[in-house]
Amino acid sequence: MGRDTGPKCKKCRREGEKLFLKGERCYTQSCPMSRRSSPPGERPRKHRTRRSQYLLHLREKQKVRRIYGVRERQFRNYVMQAKQQKGVTGDALLTLLERRFDNVLYRAGFAASRDQARQFITHGHFQLNGRPSNIPSILLSEGDTVEVKEGRRARLKAILETNKGRELPRWLEKNLDAMKFQAIALPNLEETGYSIAANLIVEYYSR
Repeated sequence: MGRDTGPKCKKCRREGEKLFLKGERCYTQSCPMSRRSSPPGERPRKHRTRRSQYLLHLREKQKVRRIYGVRERQFRNYVMQAKQQKGVTGDALLTLLERRFDNVLYRAGFAASRDQARQFITHGHFQLNGRPSNIPSILLSEGDTVEVKEGRRARLKAILETNKGRELPRWLEKNLDAMKFQAIALPNLEETGYSIAANLIVEYYSR
């Protein structure tokens, strides 16, 4: 599968808000969104132009794709999977994305960004329920346990210390001494930290 290796800060500027794609830098004054929030390739405008309905739907879809680092085909599959579940399709979609292995790893503070979490997973640093796992797109379920492999703990100790102060979602339980965490419930969508209109995404794929 291809990877988007373009400038991450431009993606935030395009969507008009911080997507926290570069880890700790996003929390500092060196973040380009703090200095220049206009979309790349455009001058700052005095008056905001009116967006079409199609553009509103497209931008919301692109924003969520970029937040979770998912390619178009895979994202469309998540939407189709969410439509088959009971309840609100938009909520089901966000729950699926939040359950991704790389996202849960990031939420637990074991990586500075989702990109870094994907790299750690593919390099085989973690075990899922006691077994080695190197697939970032695996969906974690309630009760699943993730721990750092015994021989890789020294490499990740500094990262864990750096992210020690990050707020832990209520649906996760972390043990820093054992360098592991557990999903004790399904993701709480109120704790995503983003303003997402998931209904616009569902409408985009319903055209």
